[in-house]
Amino acid sequence: MSSLKDRDPLLVAGLAHLWFLTIQPFEDGNGRIARALTDMALARSEQSNLRFYSMSAQIRLEREAYYQTLEWTQKGELDITAWQQWFLNCLLRAIKAAQQGLNSILLKSRFWKDYAKQPLNERQIKILNKLLDGFEGKLTSSNWAKIAKCSQDTAYRDILDLIKRGALQKDSGGGRSTSYSLKFE
Repeated sequence: MSSLKDRDPLLVAGLAHLWFLTIQPFEDGNGRIARALTDMALARSEQSNLRFYSMSAQIRLEREAYYQTLEWTQKGELDITAWQQWFLNCLLRAIKAAQQGLNSILLKSRFWKDYAKQPLNERQIKILNKLLDGFEGKLTSSNWAKIAKCSQDTAYRDILDLIKRGALQKDSGGGRSTSYSLKFE
């Protein structure tokens, strides 16, 4: 029989989490401790001091599926396959979410590196940051005016200035529904 040291560290982390919650050694706080043990086991498996994802945060987001899979595994016939599959998929989703967050930060950083020395007004900076943070919906001159608390004429001048600078582009379509988006890639 092989020792835990010979096994995949990701599977060991999932197993440690399951075992700790199954044993339930404390009256309270077992879930928090299990998540902390999991994060520690994952950190050790990576042999790195830096981690940009949080398994604990992802488990909290997926709480319902977490408890269902945990209960099914604990009340089942000692088959931990479904638990390990859920655990590894949850880990993958945590890593992907962290990657998306990091990509967003890097995009914003590159954008502001290119436009930092350009003379932009406060309204333009505010709207550009909203766009970089994932503005929902379409950015029109009317939306700009509402968000920036300015007239529609001022909003339109701001937009035209940013188009000229290469920061914004006019989306397809036109008329009253003309919208704009970041041109920066």
